[in-house]
This record gives sequence, C-alpha cells and structure tokens, in this order.
Amino acid sequence: MRADIKVSGIVQGVGFRPFIYRIAVKNGLVGYVRNRGDAVVEIVVEGKKNNVRRFLKDLRDEKPPLARIYDLTTNYSGDEGDLEKFTIVKSSEEAELSGSVIPPDVSVCNECLKELRDPKNQRYDYFFITCTNCGPRYTLIRKLPYDRLNTAMQKFQMCDFCSREYKDPLNRRFHAQTVACTECGPKAYLTTNTGEHMEFEDPIREAGKLLEERYIVAIKGNGGFHVATATTKSQPIARLRNAKYRTQKPFAIMASDLETVKSFAEVSPREAEILTSYIKPIVLLKKREDYYLSELVSPGLHNVGVMLPYTGLHAMLFDNVNEPAFVMTSANPPNEPIVTENAEAIKKLGSVVDFFLFHNRTIAHRCDDSVVRFNGEDSSIIRRSRGYAPEPIHLKLLVNKCALGVGSELNVTSCLLLRNKAFVSQHIGDVENLETLAFLKNSINHLTKLTNSKVEVIACDLHPKFTTTKLAQDLGNKLECQVVPIQHHHAHIASLMGEWDINEMVGIACDGFGYGSDGTAWGGEILYCNQEGFQRLGHLEEQPMVGGDLATLYPLRMVAGILCGEADVEEWLLSNSDRFPHGKREVEVIVKQLEKRLVPKTTSCGRVLDAVSAILGICYERTYEGEPAMKLECVALKGKDVLNLTPRLKGNVIDTKLLVQEIFNQKDNYSVADLAYSAQSYLAKSLAYLAVEEAERLNVNHIGFSGGVAHNEHITATIRRVVEGNGFKFLVHNRVPPGDGGVSFGQAIAAVFQKP
Repeated sequence: MRADIKVSGIVQGVGFRPFIYRIAVKNGLVGYVRNRGDAVVEIVVEGKKNNVRRFLKDLRDEKPPLARIYDLTTNYSGDEGDLEKFTIVKSSEEAELSGSVIPPDVSVCNECLKELRDPKNQRYDYFFITCTNCGPRYTLIRKLPYDRLNTAMQKFQMCDFCSREYKDPLNRRFHAQTVACTECGPKAYLTTNTGEHMEFEDPIREAGKLLEERYIVAIKGNGGFHVATATTKSQPIARLRNAKYRTQKPFAIMASDLETVKSFAEVSPREAEILTSYIKPIVLLKKREDYYLSELVSPGLHNVGVMLPYTGLHAMLFDNVNEPAFVMTSANPPNEPIVTENAEAIKKLGSVVDFFLFHNRTIAHRCDDSVVRFNGEDSSIIRRSRGYAPEPIHLKLLVNKCALGVGSELNVTSCLLLRNKAFVSQHIGDVENLETLAFLKNSINHLTKLTNSKVEVIACDLHPKFTTTKLAQDLGNKLECQVVPIQHHHAHIASLMGEWDINEMVGIACDGFGYGSDGTAWGGEILYCNQEGFQRLGHLEEQPMVGGDLATLYPLRMVAGILCGEADVEEWLLSNSDRFPHGKREVEVIVKQLEKRLVPKTTSCGRVLDAVSAILGICYERTYEGEPAMKLECVALKGKDVLNLTPRLKGNVIDTKLLVQEIFNQKDNYSVADLAYSAQSYLAKSLAYLAVEEAERLNVNHIGFSGGVAHNEHITATIRRVVEGNGFKFLVHNRVPPGDGGVSFGQAIAAVFQKP
C-alpha cells in the first residue's frame, strides 16, 4: 500500500521530519518526507497495509511535543515500487494549502541546559545551544520552507561535529536548523557604549559581573535587545530612569531560578507552572512582605514582573554573581519598537548604557517578551508575544472568508482570521511613528506569507484619523478588498465572543478611550453584541475632559471637570496647584473653560479611576499607560468598602459624579486604602447591576467583561460575584489580551459577520 499524506499545522521547526523518519523506519516503510513552502509537511510511505496504519497511528499519538496537527489528508494507492528506503528529501517551494505556520520561539530545554553545564560536552558554555525541541523559530525565519538557508542561521556553516549530529537519525539535533557550537555558530562579545570591542575570554559571564557592579548593559537576545542592570541596588536603576526612561513604568526583571523568585515574590502553583513553561513569559507576581529588591523596579505597585532565563546566554549571566535578579526591560526608545540591529543599538542606546553584550546573528523579526497575570485562578494575558505568536487561537466557529484586523492605535497587534484559526501577531506597540508603522506592515506581510493566506476583508477601528485606519484603507485599495470599520468596544466584546464561541452577549467594555459611533469618547460601556453588530445599552456618565488628551496625563483635570461648581473644589485645586505644570494660572484657565462648557466629554472608566487616584494623592501625573488606575488598585488591596454606595442609575447611565464627589468629601475621614477599595467596588457593582438588568430584559445568558480595566482583579471579581449571583454565565479572556492587544482579533471576528 502507498499513502500520500499532507500534514498541516505547526509541523515545521519542531523536529517533525526526523520524527516521521523514525516512525517510518520503525514500521518498516519506505518513502520520503519533506517540508513545503506553505508550512505543510508532505509524506509518502509504502509498505504493508497494517504497517502503514500503525505509522498513521504513531504519527498522531507520538508527535513531537511542540508539534500541532490541524489537518491530515491521506490518499491511498498501490505501491509504485520505485522507493528503496525512507529519506528526508530537499524541501519544496510548493505552496498549495493555507493555515499552517511555524512555531513561536521556545525557551532552551533542560537537555540543552545540562549539556551547557557539562565540561565534557562539545557545547559546554555555548550560549546559543539549541536542538529540535527548543530555541528561536519565529524570530529566526525569513521565509518558508523552514530550512537553514531561509533563516538567520544561513551564514553559519556547520562544522563537521554539528553536521554529523544534523545527519544522525538517532540524535536530538537530527535536522535541527539552529544547530551550532562554539566552533561554527554565532559568537557573543562585549563592547563599550561606543561599540569598541573589549577582549574577554568569557564575555557573557563578564557582563553578569558588570551588572552586579551597578553598570547598565544592553543585551542582544533572540527577538531584540534588553537593557539590564542590578535589582538590589537603586542607584543604577535611578540612573537608567533619568537617562532615558523618565517614567515610573515598572521594569521587568529576570531571576536566576524559581526558588530565587520565591524569596521576593509570592508564587502560586499556577504561576510557577507558567513561569517554568517553554513560553517563559513575564508573570506579574505579588511582592512578599519581606520584598528586598529596590522599590525603583516597580515603584508604587504591589506586584513585580518576573521571568526566568529562556536562552543559554541568560542562564550564563547568573553563573558567577550573587545578584538574585537583573532588570531586563525591552530596549526601545519611547514610542518606538524594540531595537534589533547592533549599529542601531549603539546609536539609540549608547547614551543610556555603559556596555553592550552583542552576538553576530541577525534578528529576522523582532518580538517582545509576553506578559501574563493571574486573577485568582484565571490567567490574563497582558501582552501576547514571544512564546505565543504566531501559534493560532483555535475557534469553534468556522468563517468563510479570510479577514485581517489591523488593531487600534495603542498596544497594537494584527490578526489573520482563517477558517477556524486566528493568527495574532506579536506585540507591535503604539503606532505613533513611521518606524512602528513599518513594523506593523512587515508583521502583516510576514504573517500572511507564513500562513499562505489571501486576505478578503480588512477590519480597522472606527476612528477616522487613526494611523491604522489609513493603513487599512491603503491595504484595501492594494488588495482590492472590502474595508470594514469596527467600533472599538464592539471589537473588545467580539473578541470575547470569538474566544468563547458565543453568538450573543451583554458585554461590559471598560478602558481609557475608544471612538464611539456618535463621535464622542467612550470607555465605560454596556453593549449587546451578536453576529449582526452591536447596540449600546448603557454607559458611565459623560464627564468633561478639560484639555482633551491633557486630562489623560494630568488626572486633576478630570477631578476639576467632574466636580466643577461643587463647594471647596476650586479652592482645593488651587491648594494643589503645584501638581499642575503651569501652577495657579493653569487652574484658573481650567475653571474658565469649564464655566464656558467648551470641553469634550468622555464615558471612560479609566478616567474616573484616574480622578479618584488624584483626589487620594496616589498619582497626579500619568507617566505610562494606566499608571493612576494601577497604583489605585495597589493601594486598594489593603482596604475595605467603607462607603457602601448603592449604584445610582439615571435611566441607563451610571452616575459617576456621585462616586467622585463622595470620595472628595470623605478624603479626610477614611484611609486612602478604604476609599480606593470603595471606588472600585462602586464602579464594578454599578456596571454589573446594569448588565444583569439588560441581560434579563433581552433574555441573554452570557455577560462578559473586556477592555484594559478587566485586568483589575478586584473589579473583575466583584462583577463576577454579581453576575453569577444572578444566575448568568460570566466570561473573561484567557487566550487573548482583554486590552487593546486583543482588538485586532475582535475586529476580524466582527468583520466576517458584518453584512456588506
């Protein structure tokens, strides 16, 4: 019997061909296996019928751990008799099928780490050690099929030792395209901040010592550069912030191992599981009571973002140091994508760092670290990037056309929706300059080619002036396909519906900003969504944003707008005039603008949380996205609901002035923690009660919560209690970020069902 087999999924770059070779030989079959240009693996086997059947069973049951089989087609015929043995043959450029993709980057495996530490092993102390089961994939490949000549390893000619392992069917590196060693592979080296080479026999461990000695080092990884320094000493962290990162934005850190993490952070079994997984994302962990790292790592927050070493280079950094962890923050200038090129790093980071730890392998595609947090037992992906992208999200629904979502304006990703799979790109960032826009375009092009997709409809944000809206229109003209604008919060809820395969939902969408269908700024919405579109059922009260975007940077402007005309408010603002960039004069101008009522308004939940944060003296200036609300959440952890405010609805509008006024009036009577907790409770209960009321009226069974505010554990838990207490199913995100990183997915979902 002869079987012609095509396997689609994640089957290139995961040791699939060597696996096929081994099970074919084990079952006494002849034939061949090869990669194709559409990320499919093509197999031909000939032999006895029972042997072929056992082979197919082994193929499904014993596949490599990183392999994912989405579809397998088999055509049977009689033996042709021209095959003498089983071989791995040269890859084909043929691209017939769509929907397969290469795997994401995978952290270095334990077997490779053991070899890294073994003085008798040829790859002892080799920082770029990998095998078929681990190492970079997505950041390495330039095009399909996944062969060495199509990757950033092309210029590194294998030595005799690596070549022998590459050709040995019994070896773990049989047909491993990243195989390399100290003799033939990429080299690491240290330079000064001007790029002058420094001669060290062991540059990686020397870099570790420099970090411990309070220097700042830029380190080249698989998907971009990190900027690193010590975590137990405040001086280099303060210098790093002053030199370039002039915000209080928390820095991610890398710890040497799990036990060390547990010495300064609380780690649940679920958190430990994902910390040590092959993804190795940054996990937001609660600081221990005896937290001993510098407070400048994550100032004003109760948690710290921690990851473990995911390459041999990272592991070696910790070998000869006592420092428990290093700051390991993405090296990107404000509003620009992560740096990837050596020369670019010297130009952009030379004034910030003291040294560079380079290697001479090209980064084909940049990719930031992923970020995850847990709300109770539920994981919540904040940033879905390294370790996740481009592996697709599998859907129960089946769409009949290929849709592209291009995201919003901040925390952008792109998404290709193809049949029952959603391919979400790595984190792109805020599309505010040409470099980030070029990154978005390249990621769309790369993902489209990898999946062999033909885009038939493009979805974008409803905002007419967004950069991504213009990009969608340009792509639509180029590809001659329909462009569908999707309202921002509709996309949030559609994303949740797509993730859970729900046809209709009452959704709570809360964030900082989204362009509403009425042209105003939304951000605290109750929507009814189904496959035909959405209906706005209710929202938070509209509040003035004095100065527009300035009110997002300086939360006291929101306080002024919400409490305009109330007794003692103007006097209080003047007493806090030093918190405004232009002092008393600015306060006077704000008051006059409010009296004339010539200010935009917003229903944003984020802006209400900002106002409360400012009244309580927690945060007066937003130096990074979500800062006032995040610090409010941190303070609220030790509080209780002392106000017990009953939700007040004006029709289907939630009264937020009541809340802000009560916080202002009681600021001297209760602790900051209790008032912070009370504010979150009021907003959560009000949103939940209105959603339940509307779900009952419409006879809808599911209520969901999406948007950036859904990261808030207290607000999410409170909404859950109310919703489930009233007999409804409550849904949150598990596989897609609830923030704007999931908007492209929601856009694509909404677009495929919208009628032309």
